[in-house]
Amino acid sequence: MNMNGKTDRICFRLYIAADEYKKYYSGEIRYVLARSYDGRSVKFPASYLRRFVSHGGVSGEFEIEYDENRRLRGIRRIG
Repeated sequence: MNMNGKTDRICFRLYIAADEYKKYYSGEIRYVLARSYDGRSVKFPASYLRRFVSHGGVSGEFEIEYDENRRLRGIRRIG
């Protein structure tokens, strides 16, 4: 929730090829940095993407939700 009592959400498109995602999965790279549709940068732990990994890597449109303290509450695929 933000100062008005609402949850903050950021939407973005992401594509990480399977070979590249191995670096995230192994812990060599710990964070994902993406740019939202409205131009904001968002950084979050790569471990949050594990449930979205396919043979081709990770791709799609995602929505990330933060609480009032800017702590990540969750991520979901929206497209």
